[in-house]
Amino acid sequence: MNYAIFAFLAVFVLFAAGGALLFYREVMVQRISEAISPRKKREKKLSAVIKQTGMSVGQVVGRFEHMLPKSEQEISVQTQRLQRAGYRNEHAVRIFYGYKVVLPILLCGLTFVIGTIVNRTSLFVYLIALVGGFLAPDFWLGKRISRRQKRITRGLPDVLDLLVICMEAGLSLDQATARTVQELPKAQPELCDELGVVVLEQRAGRPRSEAWKRMGERTGVECLRNLVSMLVQSEQFGTSIAKMLRVHADTLRTQRVQMVEELAAKTSVKLVFPLVLFIFPALFLVTLGPAMIVMADSFKALTGGH
Repeated sequence: MNYAIFAFLAVFVLFAAGGALLFYREVMVQRISEAISPRKKREKKLSAVIKQTGMSVGQVVGRFEHMLPKSEQEISVQTQRLQRAGYRNEHAVRIFYGYKVVLPILLCGLTFVIGTIVNRTSLFVYLIALVGGFLAPDFWLGKRISRRQKRITRGLPDVLDLLVICMEAGLSLDQATARTVQELPKAQPELCDELGVVVLEQRAGRPRSEAWKRMGERTGVECLRNLVSMLVQSEQFGTSIAKMLRVHADTLRTQRVQMVEELAAKTSVKLVFPLVLFIFPALFLVTLGPAMIVMADSFKALTGGH
């Protein structure tokens, strides 16, 4: 057992040393080049250092990407899922697949250490570690997408109200969108992030309708897709966009109230199963228990105690 723990620690130290060499390779090369050809050092800001560190981590984790076979269609689907979760970095897909390889290895190593301590090893436990480590990034990404979509749906009426106020003050839709991005980055960070992408695409020359359609496809939120369709129709038929946005915001709030009422109405049906499984047996035991004891004593008295 001691030899197994020592061997595992040695392998862990070797892997850690290799990871440190990969992680600090650029820094080491830069220091060697500065020692060979001295030059004036430039001051680096903290943000630049953090960015360089993040890129190095992405490169280290991304090296495991080639160990996992995948198709172009799968890559496009994962890219869309990562965009819906808010990750638009070009290295996001590589890091995601890298974690799908690294996590099973780490979980298997942890299982091996625990098995050596308790002197029990099972192939089924290793299988669970492999499958769990491989599927954990997908579950985490799905949860993050769901939370982000809920926050976008919840904050859309407030954003639409601010758009209406800006447009009624004399701004165009593009100017109102840019102003909303400046005013609500802390209250609605997800929506402001998506609207900021729309503003940048419009400044780059993309048509307004196409930029909004891309936002609806990028987020995957149904209420945003409906909003985009209404914006395109208002632009085509020349109707008031501010009035349409106000009506859509009121509709979203009404739908939210109706959803809460629906959940409240379903509560009585959902309480049937806990009542039948947990509460009713306890009530039967309390109410019928004493009667059953009295009946048992009565039968004993009638039969003479036999």
